[in-house]
Amino acid sequence: MRKTLLALAAAIGLLFATTPAANAYEPVNIVHTERVPVGPYGMTVGFSTWPLRAMQSLDFTFIPDDGIAGKSGTLAFLNPETGRLGRPQPLAKHPRKLEVWGLDIRALQTQGSWTFRFEIEGPAGKGTGELRDLTVLEQPGPPMAVSWSISLIPLIVLAVLITVAWRRTRSRLRGNGLPATA
Repeated sequence: MRKTLLALAAAIGLLFATTPAANAYEPVNIVHTERVPVGPYGMTVGFSTWPLRAMQSLDFTFIPDDGIAGKSGTLAFLNPETGRLGRPQPLAKHPRKLEVWGLDIRALQTQGSWTFRFEIEGPAGKGTGELRDLTVLEQPGPPMAVSWSISLIPLIVLAVLITVAWRRTRSRLRGNGLPATA
């Protein structure tokens, strides 16, 4: 009984000792920035990957010159494929860098020249600005249809193997492959 309690206490101790490492997160590494005037506010837009590629996840940060305290804002994307401005979404704190606004692991779906439209409301009033001509290159790697086709090959092979095994087993269970008994 004593050994069991000691082993249980050791397991719980290891669990609590490794929890902080498991909860640690990768910091946001900004590798490229662009400056955007948003009315009376200056803002730095940061990207965790550069150059940008379609369908590639990355982090965006939006950092007003004097911080986000006392301000609110929205962001809308102008998609080059449709030519339409998306619905504005509120700027929220980046989940891993709480002192700035941002988007965590977001991907731009199509290549082309994107526009980000910002609106900020704060102590100096309301401001609007755009980051224009943000070039997004084509998707890295093979086209999506080729990627999906290649990734489905193991599933198809597995389905064929299961079907063959099921047919062989079913025919034996019917008595076709069983030895005769006396």
